[in-house]
Amino acid sequence: MQRIRLRYTKRGRLRFTSHRDFQRAFERALRRAEVPMAYSAGFTPHPKVSYANAAPTGTASEAEYLEIQLAQARDPEALRLLLDASLPAGLDVVEAVEARTPHLADRLQASVWEIRLDGVDPQEAGRAAAAFLAAAAVSVERLTKNGLRTFDSRAAVASLQAFSGRADRPGGTACAILRLVVRHQTPAVRPDDVLSGLRAVADLAPPVPAAVTRLAQGLLDEESGAVIDPLAPDREAAAAALPPAAALTAATVPGGSA
Repeated sequence: MQRIRLRYTKRGRLRFTSHRDFQRAFERALRRAEVPMAYSAGFTPHPKVSYANAAPTGTASEAEYLEIQLAQARDPEALRLLLDASLPAGLDVVEAVEARTPHLADRLQASVWEIRLDGVDPQEAGRAAAAFLAAAAVSVERLTKNGLRTFDSRAAVASLQAFSGRADRPGGTACAILRLVVRHQTPAVRPDDVLSGLRAVADLAPPVPAAVTRLAQGLLDEESGAVIDPLAPDREAAAAALPPAAALTAATVPGGSA
């Protein structure tokens, strides 16, 4: 069997799709694209698809990941084009690589989030971010299926910065943009938990709902704070397996493996 890892997006109105909605849409796309899927054994076989760390409903994302297992080998880029054409606009398959290294999920250690705060002054957001980072702990509450839970939203935040931007609305007035790196831990700290923490420590309360986008996720370099592309090891392994002439072509042609 061949394993293919995909990066896909949730954009525009499709950010409001739940993970279950996406699963249904993706399995339909697999059938529409006639992908030769491998199936599980048992009385109710299902296609072998592994989803990794889906973004919360209502947030956009440029970096969602999944892995599929095929019964017959396919070219990853040709497969990407077929699946992308079979999904609705906004659910876009933007990258496909053959899995040549183990444990993709273990490489998803942190996420880079962007939070657009329309109607918030950037300097006010900067002061709130500084107060949040200066706190030893910031307790927030979230309603879960097991009831109301209290946890620390500060410990998971590796970095938090405020910038000046333009509102994504008619008129384009100035607004604040937060860029944060959040470690994946248990319990999971989501962007709305950080917003609750900012409200608790600095009384930052946006007048309209925040627009949240995941920009990246992957390995966290604790020294630099960078989040490293989780598919890079697979691309590097694929390039190393190429004959010298093919590896040179991939390195020099735009969009090549290197």
